[in-house]
Amino acid sequence: MHKEISSPNHRRPLSLAALTVLDLSPPEMVEIAARAGFDRAGLRLIPATPEELSHPILTDPGLLRATKQRLRETGIQVGDVEILRLTPTTRVKQDVERFIEVAAELGASDILVAGNDDTPDRLIDNFAELCELAAPAGLFPHLEFMPWTAVRNLTEARHIVAQVRRQHANACLLVDAFHFDRSRSTLEELATVPPDWMRYAQLCDVPGPVPECMQDILRQARKERAFPGEGQANLSGLLRQLADDLPLSIEVPTPALQRQGVPALERARRAHDTAMAVLARTQGQSEET
Repeated sequence: MHKEISSPNHRRPLSLAALTVLDLSPPEMVEIAARAGFDRAGLRLIPATPEELSHPILTDPGLLRATKQRLRETGIQVGDVEILRLTPTTRVKQDVERFIEVAAELGASDILVAGNDDTPDRLIDNFAELCELAAPAGLFPHLEFMPWTAVRNLTEARHIVAQVRRQHANACLLVDAFHFDRSRSTLEELATVPPDWMRYAQLCDVPGPVPECMQDILRQARKERAFPGEGQANLSGLLRQLADDLPLSIEVPTPALQRQGVPALERARRAHDTAMAVLARTQGQSEET
């Protein structure tokens, strides 16, 4: 029988990230999130790569209805929706309007944004336009730094978000434990980020030291992360720099486990329970100091 790991003072909502169970359709993700003990689910409305399994929720009214019905039945909330890539050819209003509509219809709160444009001014302008478009729907775009994109680390993400927040208070940045480690961003800098710039963070662990080759980092990010507490990242240090009630999205790609025949529910429960164990351990360390 499955036994959940609990922390007596746990206050962080936990979300099942789409990448953890990417083989599932959106309604199935919601169902598995509920059965695994999560509070929220993250839904991928646009595939991250052309090769990725796609569930056309933006264009399939039946799939959207089924997802909304499963949300009502389970009580699961939608945390973030993904993934919006800002590229040199992005036309924000034309390209994003339907995404915003569906995100709002699902009751999502946050949008995961990737900066894939090496022209800084254009990237900033497009991020600002996205924030303006998302604001009436109550959505908060989060710019995620990743070492292989045009926003490589926390410093670069802070610079962009700071400029956009002068006009758009819903501009946020996203800290992912994997990218934080692989970009060699620092806890000292994270401590200086205003708490209201982050409405959620992503949690996983990293398999060993930072590779020298960027392609190896990219492969690890998409296929080879570790469950929380089963790798080398300083997760307790990271968590202590985040607000105590900041929601966490548990994002651990599991293609190897899927090939071994491990069911999605078991993978989701492992993600949930390892995250809870790390939270409990971090809390215990804080109480000792």
